[in-house]
Amino acid sequence: MTCGGASAADAGKVDVFRTELSPVTVFQDPHGCRKLPADAHVLVNNTDRPVTVYADPFCVTPGLVVPPGYGSHVAPGSGSFSA
Repeated sequence: MTCGGASAADAGKVDVFRTELSPVTVFQDPHGCRKLPADAHVLVNNTDRPVTVYADPFCVTPGLVVPPGYGSHVAPGSGSFSA
């Protein structure tokens, strides 16, 4: 018997574009709260589940939900996301 939580179907990655001079940051199969790079600019949700973007580094403030296959601009500085 399985409970809710991660499964093989939860595979994917979250890509974060920073600047034209930096490689894309890839979070492979992210789970829980993840701090965004300080120079993050765009987050792309390439997972099969919603990702929530927050303005603080601890996933506390109300966040924007990014559906699978979509992206969002993120505020540079101290943001985070949860998957």
